[in-house]
Amino acid sequence: MTTTYDDIIVEHIDETAVITINRPEAGNKFRHRTCLELLGALQDFRLDPVLRVAILTGAGEKFFCIGGEHDPATSLDQSQVLPIVDVYQAIDTIAKPIIAAVNGFAVGGGNVLHTVCDLTIASDNAVFRQVGPLVGSFDAGYGTWYLEDTIGRKRAKEMWYLNRKYTAAEALARGLVNEVVEPDQLRDRALEVAREIATRSPQALGALKAAFSARHNGVSGQARMAHDQQLSLYLTTREAHEVSAAFNERRAPDEKKFWT
Repeated sequence: MTTTYDDIIVEHIDETAVITINRPEAGNKFRHRTCLELLGALQDFRLDPVLRVAILTGAGEKFFCIGGEHDPATSLDQSQVLPIVDVYQAIDTIAKPIIAAVNGFAVGGGNVLHTVCDLTIASDNAVFRQVGPLVGSFDAGYGTWYLEDTIGRKRAKEMWYLNRKYTAAEALARGLVNEVVEPDQLRDRALEVAREIATRSPQALGALKAAFSARHNGVSGQARMAHDQQLSLYLTTREAHEVSAAFNERRAPDEKKFWT
């Protein structure tokens, strides 16, 4: 089934979903529609048994994403608040790896967007920046906690308080990205890494991702870990098969079958 979007492009390449924010004329900013489309594409990715890895990138050669856009003519009630936190949460909790391919400026919410991804590959013309205090905004959640985990407390505060620009090389040195490549190699390299990840155990990767995200996600993170562990137990162990069979056959389980 093909889904038509206004603000994003979704491609399926073998076992990889490539999701591109397609608003280069607006710096690939996310607006309300963009967030909803990203959420839909991520949900489709989560539920598709063929897809193992996703790549998130921006259209063009200048912008990955430079944050959010709100229509000043729209009254700011709860229904109009950008649902970008839902996008961050989806990226963080979907039990499949998501790679950010940063093709240019990653500023504000765009910097948060790549930070919450599992891995970041950047082109050498990428620029990373937080501008919140310059424009009277802030991110007191994923953009602070996860940035601190990624580059350390002092450097995360420096990034937020001083609002400096960081080159791809500086981002690599600080641990903000995993690797840097030439701009014309970015897509191919991201797909290469995705193909490598796709050869790994999906169950193990899902459990690892749940373990990483559970630290900050409270009951939902713990529930995800418990669910995945329970699923693993139910599907793979002799014990689970025997107690289930005993229940269906209205008999006591045979403990000898737990191990043989």
